[in-house]
Amino acid sequence: MIESIRQLLNKKGNHVWSISPDATVYEALELMAEKNTGAVLVMEGDKLLGIFSERDYARRCILLNRRSKETAVKELMTPDVITISPSATIDDAMALMSEHHIRHLPVVEDGKVVGVVSIGDIVKAVIENQAHIISHLEGYITGEAG
Repeated sequence: MIESIRQLLNKKGNHVWSISPDATVYEALELMAEKNTGAVLVMEGDKLLGIFSERDYARRCILLNRRSKETAVKELMTPDVITISPSATIDDAMALMSEHHIRHLPVVEDGKVVGVVSIGDIVKAVIENQAHIISHLEGYITGEAG
């Protein structure tokens, strides 16, 4: 069973897709399309400055009639990033995501980004955990539990 964010990262991998704050919104969108992700971290070296998501693009670029090839990511990113520790639980991540209405959580340990989890990652872990519990209970009921 996957109980912690660290266990989830160990299973899914700890790829971090990031972009410079001075990159254009268009470059960020290209990276997001290439990596099939809904958000990228905005970083300078190891320093997390913000996050740029499809939602940021829709609400702060398109609706404000900004040009993606002329606008820097730092102008549209969300600067106050909600993060989570690798020792936190899957339930902790779900609660944070629900409370803040976000879909991506950078995982930070000792001040460094060590991965990112998405709402899809969390839902998949919950489903796998429930399947494990159901299987265990079925074995217990039928007397096949070890």
